[in-house]
Amino acid sequence: MKTLDKIPTGKLERAGAIVKTGVKVGGNYVKYYGKKLVKPELSRDQLNEDNAGDIYDGLKSLKGSALKVAQMLSMEKNLLPRAYVEKFSLSQFSVPPLSAPLVRKTIKKHLGKYPEALYDSFQLEAVNAASIGQVHRAEKGGKSLAVKIQYPGVAESISSDLALVKPLAMRMFNLKGKDSEKYFKEVEGKLFEETNYLMELRQSVEITQACRILPHMEFPAYYPEWSGERILCMDWMEGQHLSEFTRGDFDPVLANELGQALWDFYMFQMHGLRKVQADPHPGNFLVSKKGRLIAIDFGCVKAVPEEFYRPYFELAQREHIENDAFFTEKLYELEILTPGDSDAERRFFKDLFREMLSIFTAPFNEANFDFGDPVFWGRIAALSKQYAKNEQLRKMDAGRGSRHFLYINRTFFGLYNMLHDLRARVATQDFRRFIN
Repeated sequence: MKTLDKIPTGKLERAGAIVKTGVKVGGNYVKYYGKKLVKPELSRDQLNEDNAGDIYDGLKSLKGSALKVAQMLSMEKNLLPRAYVEKFSLSQFSVPPLSAPLVRKTIKKHLGKYPEALYDSFQLEAVNAASIGQVHRAEKGGKSLAVKIQYPGVAESISSDLALVKPLAMRMFNLKGKDSEKYFKEVEGKLFEETNYLMELRQSVEITQACRILPHMEFPAYYPEWSGERILCMDWMEGQHLSEFTRGDFDPVLANELGQALWDFYMFQMHGLRKVQADPHPGNFLVSKKGRLIAIDFGCVKAVPEEFYRPYFELAQREHIENDAFFTEKLYELEILTPGDSDAERRFFKDLFREMLSIFTAPFNEANFDFGDPVFWGRIAALSKQYAKNEQLRKMDAGRGSRHFLYINRTFFGLYNMLHDLRARVATQDFRRFIN
């Protein structure tokens, strides 16, 4: 794979790359509509493939926040056309890495020495490269290490990158007005945290120590002495990426064990720690040769405040969804309904969220839940299509709900998708035995 000797860091450079991408996408639309005049039955499949490729190619050279947004979108399997999901999912762990000279320069800048002076051995070629950083393998004192290096300029360009992708995101998610600003501030804050590797080091140690009581799970140890604000050092963990595991012909018994471990891992964090690893994509998990699940990334951690946690999980109970007065009260607490809503808006959003919650909270209302159930996923897909075409919703501001929904919903959506890929059947209340 081609390596990068330089990443655009200035606002003008990065904006220029986005503009070039926009020109290519515009050209794709011109070609598509030209062909459609001749062939009216032409589908948008080729247009989606061309646009997805051009957008991804433009973002991967920038890395950082713009590429991270693509990674987040790749998890929305029922929202985007398949071409976008497949292309954007490459940003999880497959983008052009930094060149060897730039790697050495970055380590020297942040740890004071070149890698050959810090480690007994250091592989200058990256093992994998993602949106914010890339990972190298090293040896020190008999330990096999993974050294994560953040791309130069990523932290400094967060605000300007988000300003560039904001118009696209607002159109895609039908966000209107000043109320949408709280969501962008939430994303911005989390991205600033993700680029602070000293914070990630603290979070990683805290969560992994607490979660070591969970069965069928393993975690790396972390090394502050070889870490810094833009460098993070941990144990090298041997295993197969979860996405590779689920693409193969896997043992269903093992898949159920891994699925149970995933569910318990997230429920223990959510209900026991009140903070959660909020970046649940398969690139952050490995399957060991012993059949254990290995969690390897805690850069994105979302704290769950009590004022959000309580009504959020109260609405996960079927009897509360069916109790209209209680249901309405909780929708106001979660900022889904607002005092300024008209009667029509109130009815519309109550009906919308009652239907959504009845489907998405199904796992919480069963002692055992089969995430491979095609009926469950069929209902989700049908609901997504139904509201994607809903003209009434298009005219309304879809930016409803507390800012905390953004990463909590993302967490559950990612968890559900991984469990679906495993076709796992889980005991939904088993995690409670680990919570005091």
